[in-house]
Amino acid sequence: MQDAKHIRRQRLKLILIFVIFAAPMVAAWGMVELRIGVPDRHTAHGDVDLALPMLSEWPLTASAVNSEEEWVLAFDCTQQCDQRMDELWRLHRALGREAPRLKRLRIGGEQQPLPGEMTSEWQQFPSWREENAVWLLDPMGRPALAFNANVAAKDVLDDIRHLLKVNPQ
Repeated sequence: MQDAKHIRRQRLKLILIFVIFAAPMVAAWGMVELRIGVPDRHTAHGDVDLALPMLSEWPLTASAVNSEEEWVLAFDCTQQCDQRMDELWRLHRALGREAPRLKRLRIGGEQQPLPGEMTSEWQQFPSWREENAVWLLDPMGRPALAFNANVAAKDVLDDIRHLLKVNPQ
């Protein structure tokens, strides 16, 4: 009688060991298949436009010189310029300690530049230009993302934060 109890106890221990090691695998499989507890994928709100030329090739009146450490947030300021300037200025300030890694380039508009903003004009309108569009360019001057006028500044900020996070200095 004592031996049967001992054997049952040993079998129960063995089954519990299997359950303990198999449970995480079963839970992970269930999370993947049923999409429970899996975080949403991060997708950019902007578009990757490979047809955009490098910043040095843009037809601008003032050369947009870029350092090797700063990203450039260029925006076309043809309509609702005051509002767009303010939104992007606030966006820049919202970056906090990462703000020095970004500079703003306003293309067009008659207003005085806001703090930290460079200004330029189109010499001629390129075929790829969109009114009130925003472009994010990497430190080498290559276009990273293009945002149309309908993308909210909050979404642009999310994308900038993500790019700065995955591209440390």
